[in-house]
Amino acid sequence: MKKITLLLSLCLLTLTVNAKIKIKKIDPTYWYVGMKDASLQLMAYGEGIKNADVKINYPGVRIDSLVRLDSPNYLLLYLNMDGAKAGVMNIEFTLGKQKTTVKYSLLNRTMAGEKRKGFDNTDVLYMLMPDRFANGNPKNDIIKGMHDERCDRNEPSLRHGGDLEGIRQHLDYFTELGVTALWFTPVLENDRPADDGKYSTYHGYATTDYYRVDPRFGTNEEYKSLVDACHAKGMKVVMDMIFNHCGDYHIWNKDVPSKDWFNHPGYGLQTSYKLTPVLDPYASKVDMAETVDGWFVSSMPDLNQRNPHVIKYLIQNSVWWIETVGIDGIRMDTYPYANRKAMAQWMKTLDTEYPNFNTVGETWVTEPAYPAAWQKDSKLSDCNSYLKTVMDFAFFDRLSMAKNEETDDWWKGLNRIYNVLCYDYLYANPSAVMAFVENHDTDRFLANGKDSTALKQAYALLLTMNRTPQLYYGTEILMNGTKEVTDGNVRKDFPGGFPDDKVNKFNREGRTAAENAMFDWTSRLLHWRQGNEVITHGTQTQFIPYHGIYVIARQYKGKNVLTILNGKQTDNRLEVARYAEIIEQHTTATDVTTGKTIDLTKDIPLTQRQTMILSF
Repeated sequence: MKKITLLLSLCLLTLTVNAKIKIKKIDPTYWYVGMKDASLQLMAYGEGIKNADVKINYPGVRIDSLVRLDSPNYLLLYLNMDGAKAGVMNIEFTLGKQKTTVKYSLLNRTMAGEKRKGFDNTDVLYMLMPDRFANGNPKNDIIKGMHDERCDRNEPSLRHGGDLEGIRQHLDYFTELGVTALWFTPVLENDRPADDGKYSTYHGYATTDYYRVDPRFGTNEEYKSLVDACHAKGMKVVMDMIFNHCGDYHIWNKDVPSKDWFNHPGYGLQTSYKLTPVLDPYASKVDMAETVDGWFVSSMPDLNQRNPHVIKYLIQNSVWWIETVGIDGIRMDTYPYANRKAMAQWMKTLDTEYPNFNTVGETWVTEPAYPAAWQKDSKLSDCNSYLKTVMDFAFFDRLSMAKNEETDDWWKGLNRIYNVLCYDYLYANPSAVMAFVENHDTDRFLANGKDSTALKQAYALLLTMNRTPQLYYGTEILMNGTKEVTDGNVRKDFPGGFPDDKVNKFNREGRTAAENAMFDWTSRLLHWRQGNEVITHGTQTQFIPYHGIYVIARQYKGKNVLTILNGKQTDNRLEVARYAEIIEQHTTATDVTTGKTIDLTKDIPLTQRQTMILSF
């Protein structure tokens, strides 16, 4: 019996000594020297890697610590990179008598962090979904071996084949339109099967690899090439990221690194989608937990940013994409759903490394005090978020109601806009608030119609008030749709972007007269806005809607702009004398929307729901 026990022990020892180290992946895939934060976390993944010893002999690099997680297949290396130079360092993993050496690249940065300029209120962001915009490379529509090998444009919730190459092929369209920055919904790998064969993650919000562009969109190299091409045409690129959750087919969810890597592993809690508890001074623990610790949906495990290893991984990932691809901004999905202090740590890290960069957080509450409290340096919060830009869901909400109402003398119609902008004193920086009239999660502004009258009023406000504006793809050619049946109906393919399209609305010849009229009106306004310091630097004065007419004025260095909206369904008249504090001695103005000269010495007639933007 003793001989058998000894034999088994020797066999086990032999297996241990001869164990082979199979390192499948190291994140980040490479890194950059010269960062202000000298610490680097490397996540090594491979069978049994947890028990390995590690040595690095490279000038300027030392191992601060090794963290062995619950799973036997992860090992975290924390390195100090202070003084490291670019080159290839050898990382030696030892397990028993087996040694494996991994060559890890350290790269020089293309520019100092201070030189990276993010988007701001001088820009107009154009949001699009890569899968639904244009298919420039049909060969990557289906990638063999991926969990979802379906591409069917007849199904609104399956992949349609749009990709990064399709966007690149239409860059001239954006410059013709006059936008200055592009925001793509997430481009990272979403490798999971379609639910019931009909509902895929074409939208990109269920990440399965944080360091890889989804191959159905293209490659990392193609992403960088696209960003470079945008920069060459004077456009910025904003990358959509998600720190609140990953996809359920991410390796983390299949082989969980540690018991506290996720909140409520196994879909143990569903989020309430109610964001108010995060800032509610009277919030109960159960309400708070349901908001920030519940899963967004069953296919999106909720990451625990309180775990320092999780948030370090995510912070480094954002830095890696800034350095690798050269993005000009980040849009962070579901911002308040993640841990507040951890997200502030992320933002402070970026702000330190890239003081002129910008991030916008999705803060979906329709009362202005809520997003205002999330903005950097807000006096409304006891926790500085360091988040420079928040999304203006209050403006979106009021505009959604106002567009279908007659403007009265008190509350309805355009009064709703006045009554929300008057709370701009809540914001630390109103010009860094991102306003929009629609996006991929809402009904399109036109709903199921094509009437551009209210749309022009919305765009006139959006592009002249003290905000950073964001447009949604296709509205300039009157694309419409509602979510009442499926989200896919507000995320339709851009006509002309796909090989089998019968019409091409990227060109004038493919558009109807009404579509060309809306495109031209929008383009004229966008080009006029570019470099217009009255709009981007001027003071703002708004007038309470009077006899159904709402007026916003912008002023800068002796130049003036008056945005005039008739909120009545009948003809109306602007009483010039009421606006004398802005008009002063000026006698004429140019209507930006038409190019016509307007006499300012007498009352101005307005047709029903007419929009004017006067410059003088």
